Amino acid sequence: MWQRPSYMEEALEQARAAMARGETPVGAVLVREGVVIAAAGNRVREDNDPTAHAEILALRAACQAEGQPRLDGADLHVTLEPCAMCAGAIAEAHIARVYYGAGDPKGGGVDHGPRLFNQPTCHHRPEIYGGIDEQRCAAMLKDFFATLRT
Repeated sequence: MWQRPSYMEEALEQARAAMARGETPVGAVLVREGVVIAAAGNRVREDNDPTAHAEILALRAACQAEGQPRLDGADLHVTLEPCAMCAGAIAEAHIARVYYGAGDPKGGGVDHGPRLFNQPTCHHRPEIYGGIDEQRCAAMLKDFFATLRT
């Protein structure tokens, strides 16, 4: 399936904004029928909230704006493979497709780790497309963590 690159570019912009705030640079954009319905970057440190991942914040904003807990037909574009917590929220929101940039062998919950959408207890399974603009997404994370170590 061909995917418009601008959605991942917008997710990267959200990640850059998160990084400028001192957050781990992860950005997420929710799209339905070609229209961006929500976008967010990580705010874990800023909000003192371990659940304030970019995906969760975008899901919350979209659900609030639409006045419903489901986002049927929406696509999520995120710069990093979602963790298990975010994958659970994605399933609960009935996201149609997830496009992610960099894989996350340590903390991922989609193609690594628990592979939540492959579990029999997962009642909604979005289509998954990994590796979208992977090099740029991974480089941003690598650069961010390298600066923390120096």
